[in-house]
Amino acid sequence: MPLITTIHESLPYIDPEPTPTDRLAAEALITAERSLVPDDPFHALLPPPYTPSSHLTPLIQSEFDRIASSLSSNPDAPPKLNALDLTRYSSLPEIPSPAELSQMDSSEATTLLQSLLEKAYTDHAYVAQRRAHLALLDAYGKNAWLIGNWQLEGELKATEKELAEVKREIDLVTLQRKQAQDEAGPEIIGLEDTWKKGVGRVLETEAAVEGLRRQALEVRRRME
Repeated sequence: MPLITTIHESLPYIDPEPTPTDRLAAEALITAERSLVPDDPFHALLPPPYTPSSHLTPLIQSEFDRIASSLSSNPDAPPKLNALDLTRYSSLPEIPSPAELSQMDSSEATTLLQSLLEKAYTDHAYVAQRRAHLALLDAYGKNAWLIGNWQLEGELKATEKELAEVKREIDLVTLQRKQAQDEAGPEIIGLEDTWKKGVGRVLETEAAVEGLRRQALEVRRRME
């Protein structure tokens, strides 16, 4: 498995473009080498795959399971979150009339009226807090939203500026690389030609030595 930090030597401004035949031959060699080692779907340097269950608390997971079970039993029904009982805030129960209270036991009537009063207090507190929150949202919500947008716009401009600087640095590095390769190109080509000529001369010398060896063997055979 290759590493991400692998460095490939290349001189794009000096080396000529490979021909289609050379490219096909190189791709065939790469395919043959890759077939020897199975591909790893998860690179060793990559973090483990994200799983939602690892970031959910047991309570949220149980609620999701309950919603999934309710959807599986009745697919047409919309999903509901029953963690909070909102029915007690929707409407107050009907208060019994004095005639109905007179027919009840005194303790039973007191308990009923006390429970109704507690629910009324709860509804009143909920509605009061709701009105306070809506007033705060109406007074400061727009400004907070505008301030948030202004902060996000500043972060976006800073990020765009940083991106432009990085792109400029990449362009400068590319130009420096091209200039260095253009300056070293003639020398590299000259050294390559010298190396080729030297290899050719070595082969010519070896061929001449082989010819002299055969001539010497032929002369010895004649002398014998």
